[in-house]
Amino acid sequence: MKVVALAGGVGGAKLVDGLAKILSPDVFSVIVNTCDDFEYFSLRISPDVDTVCYTLADIANPETGWGRKDETWIAYHEITKLGIPNWFKIGDKDLATHLLRTTRLKEGKRLSRITDELCKGWGIKHKIFPMTDDMVRTIVKTTDGNALGFQEYFVHQACRPVVSEFDFQGAANARPVVAALDAIEDCDIVVIAPSNPWVSIDPILAVPGYKEAILKKPVVAVSPIVGGKAIKGPAAKMYEELGIQPSASAVAEHYKDFLDGFVFDNIDNNELRKIQRWRIIPLVTDIVMKNKQDRVRLAEEIVTFSETILNRSR
Repeated sequence: MKVVALAGGVGGAKLVDGLAKILSPDVFSVIVNTCDDFEYFSLRISPDVDTVCYTLADIANPETGWGRKDETWIAYHEITKLGIPNWFKIGDKDLATHLLRTTRLKEGKRLSRITDELCKGWGIKHKIFPMTDDMVRTIVKTTDGNALGFQEYFVHQACRPVVSEFDFQGAANARPVVAALDAIEDCDIVVIAPSNPWVSIDPILAVPGYKEAILKKPVVAVSPIVGGKAIKGPAAKMYEELGIQPSASAVAEHYKDFLDGFVFDNIDNNELRKIQRWRIIPLVTDIVMKNKQDRVRLAEEIVTFSETILNRSR
């Protein structure tokens, strides 16, 4: 069975890691959100791509889920001493990634090719595709009339502004990475990781070609909401501010136009019937990944569940 995952953020990276441990590189690949990308100190930062790659390479910071483990902060502290804005923390090891990416982009290389180069350097065998080689940006529109770049909203302002809508600037005219689109067309099933639906998965689907491709495939999604709260990040806050009660069923409804299967937590078992009314096949299990063993266990359950869905469709 060939699987393609759509992912972004720490939760998405954890499930991708679990899947990569049980599925070989010839049957599993990942398409990652790049709408969070931005420039900082003239460096191109790709937070979601880096989080997925660092996690797969087992070099991610285990406490935060982002950045590098055993990091040092010499450059960051020197920047702070000089009074330069330092709201986005870049460690010394992380800095090397951004320097290479920025240098290669200035040489005219595509982001997808640069990501391949980085993956080879870190020993990652699975294919990690940025969703596009073009520049796209998530703009967070707030109720006070501001329009904020995602990292300004997410990191600098710590998600405090009240969200009114999202605009994925450049997505409508962006081109999907051809190899990523080919991977979907060649796969048996698409897995949507437990990433933020609004700012990790929707940006991927906003790039022409991706949604059309997954509509032709069975799709399984994993909820990032457990007991009305986000496992990590501002997803639940965003739901509330957009007038939607945060819940597992709200996530299923978000994807219901193309969803075949939905994986959500035991604590939300009371939402089972509501999800089944949309003719979505449910898997109720423990979806909280506290350690690497949990990642593998959940990945194995999702693969078995996906095989069941495939057998039903034949």
